[in-house]
Amino acid sequence: MKQYSDFSKIIHREGYIFIVSFAVITFLLASFSHTLGWIGFVLTIYCSYFFRNPDRFTPIEEGLIISAADGVVHRITEAIPPQELGFPEDEMIRVSVFLNIFNVHVNRIPATGKILALHYNPGKFLNASLDKASIYNERQSVLMETYGQKIAFVQIAGLIARRIVCDLEEGTEVKAGARYGIIRFGSRLDIYLPLKTAILVTEGQTCIGGETIIADFKLQKTSEPRFEKR
Repeated sequence: MKQYSDFSKIIHREGYIFIVSFAVITFLLASFSHTLGWIGFVLTIYCSYFFRNPDRFTPIEEGLIISAADGVVHRITEAIPPQELGFPEDEMIRVSVFLNIFNVHVNRIPATGKILALHYNPGKFLNASLDKASIYNERQSVLMETYGQKIAFVQIAGLIARRIVCDLEEGTEVKAGARYGIIRFGSRLDIYLPLKTAILVTEGQTCIGGETIIADFKLQKTSEPRFEKR
């Protein structure tokens, strides 16, 4: 998995080219019109804001599944996981988090474990809030083993998103809350969990990637979760 520099922990490296480009365009526009210059300045600031990459404090108690993205829990349902990952055609719990253009778009690993398989699937760019986006849209699927269970998490492109970045490698040991990729300009992230998993979020709830506890593989918590900066 690629390491992030100190500066990349402020602004994700995928944003560098956009921020520089907007800054150059703003300079050119300002030479012709103060109004156009201000418009370019606002767009440059927004671009920097979109690619922000803040630190998070991740619960590190064993058995917890953490949100892999900022956004709103759009839907919790039972669905067949991505077949390209080799899952049997049995339903799992799918928790879908929808990201709007104002959310942090850096994605984080939902649990400590081992990456077993990766699969990129080119596809359409339907509205990411639609159920069929899980099947037809461009996506990057990840299979991992954690706490003796196999789970999957999937980056899904949306109407505006045109690039999915995933820095993971098969066979890598990873930690919950670590940065692993980004989806540019609006998207969705699905997590597939075993049917008996205790889900701790509800539809409509706002999640913070790397911090919000999505589920707990233990039936009962024995203590309050501890936190570690990621």
